[in-house]
Amino acid sequence: MTAALPPDAVVLPDADAVAHEAAERLIAACEASRSERIAIALSGGSTPKRLYALLAGPDHVGRVPWDRVHWFFGDDRAVPWDHADSNVRMVREAFHHGTAVPAAHLHFIPTDAGPEAAAETYARTLLEFYGADRLDPARPLFDCVLLGLGEDGHTASLFPGKPALSETARLVAPVPEAGLAPFVPRVTLTYPALASSALVLFLVSGESKRAALRRLAAGEDLPAGRVTSQGRIAWLLDAAAAA
Repeated sequence: MTAALPPDAVVLPDADAVAHEAAERLIAACEASRSERIAIALSGGSTPKRLYALLAGPDHVGRVPWDRVHWFFGDDRAVPWDHADSNVRMVREAFHHGTAVPAAHLHFIPTDAGPEAAAETYARTLLEFYGADRLDPARPLFDCVLLGLGEDGHTASLFPGKPALSETARLVAPVPEAGLAPFVPRVTLTYPALASSALVLFLVSGESKRAALRRLAAGEDLPAGRVTSQGRIAWLLDAAAAA
């Protein structure tokens, strides 16, 4: 079985164990950062939601340097921030509506502006935070990027066959047509933005992800397999996904 898993993969008993391991690795990434400001790119999904709740919960809240961490979004749907499909709403709820997170440290994608305008505005937000007009390979934008794996092999909102896959210059791209339901426009970080990272953590859980993992292991060109990092990439899988 292990020969078919992605490189640097760890198999854990269940989604809760994946979330706990991710919490430890994210906190370690924060501790390793020498910057006064730490940048984390958040992912949507049920397992990341468990992770965020853990970070804001009693066992971990005191270990996260909340005053230094800035939270960004890897992607989001072009829906109101209070909509059930919004990653902003999910993150707010998981973080207990900002009890621990300083309000100015949650950097939302302005999806209400429409995908194209939102992508341009968010790219400016990233570069203003970074403090330069372009990314330096020697200085990653993100200390940690959290990603998931879709049943079709997508990650963030980088779907098979969509134009955003070919973006090599922009940090953020509009996704006018999603590859999976809900079929609403989205905004996503691009491969250049994801690559500007010290650590990428893929969190993958559930039987529904087995087929995509098999396809990646077979060498099929899926969006998740194209992700690179200036630092490390690690896959945290639960047993149901890895079986």
